[in-house]
Amino acid sequence: MSCPRVARATSPPSRRLSAGPLLLAVGVLAAHGVLASTPAAEPAATRAAADPAAAPKQGAAAATETTPKWGPRARLARQRALELLRKQDPFERMNRGTYKFNETLDRAVTKPIARGYRAVVPIPVRKAVSNFVANLGYPTVIVNEALQGKMFDACGDTVRFVINSTFGIAGLRDPATHMGLPSHDEDFGQTLGHWGVHAGPYLVLPFLGPSDLRDAPARYVSHYTNLEYYPESAETRYALMGISLIDTRTELLAADESIESAFDPYTLVRNAYLARREYLVRDGAVPEENYEDLMDTPVDESPAATPAESPPTESPKDPAPQP
Repeated sequence: MSCPRVARATSPPSRRLSAGPLLLAVGVLAAHGVLASTPAAEPAATRAAADPAAAPKQGAAAATETTPKWGPRARLARQRALELLRKQDPFERMNRGTYKFNETLDRAVTKPIARGYRAVVPIPVRKAVSNFVANLGYPTVIVNEALQGKMFDACGDTVRFVINSTFGIAGLRDPATHMGLPSHDEDFGQTLGHWGVHAGPYLVLPFLGPSDLRDAPARYVSHYTNLEYYPESAETRYALMGISLIDTRTELLAADESIESAFDPYTLVRNAYLARREYLVRDGAVPEENYEDLMDTPVDESPAATPAESPPTESPKDPAPQP
């Protein structure tokens, strides 16, 4: 029985981002005063020294000058951002410690090896290694497509795997792509998400990096569908795992500059991971959250009503003693 070959067009990247990362960014900016549209008011003494004729403003005019125009909106964004953080990353203190450990290990071992590999190995060889590593893990894609009910994609990717494993010389080459068979990306975490399992809290795993409560156990299941874990020789298994690790780290070198220049690298990596996983689980059909309501929240820009200053009253004098 032959499987119908249906090439699913790869969905273009969504042009609308989820509101979660946007609100988090707005909240961080609000916390650091970036959203304030008016500069901080100068002290009265400084203004008086620069311009003696300019007297300190009082009452409603002074309140208008010192109150940021976007203050209420920034506070609302910050509140929404903190709510999202508590839901997505309740273990932030522990995760930051693990992230720092992984970063230290990466700077000492993995990153220098990846840089040396990229500097020494020619691009065609590195491309062949990447194809080989991807082909070893492609049974995971096929199995999870079948578990998600995507039978057409499962049949097409089975044909792709057979062609690359034979005509592609164990996956070193990728003739299936030139034949019009697109590649897909599926794993057990996406399968759980496809059937309604929530991602749960964000987690940073030692040595493994970003994950969540749903994807962390799924990594273990993936071991049984990746061909690099099946050689009888332990040396061969460790060699394949090392090649896969170096190949993955070399591909991530392009993102190092953006991460290192970020205000908070941990937050950048977390938001990027969560947004990417949601995009993969939904096959690119990420719902657009109505965050315009937040940005269009009316702000009372009228001067704050301040009570008029009453002239100082003198304390009543004691009546003169009667003679």
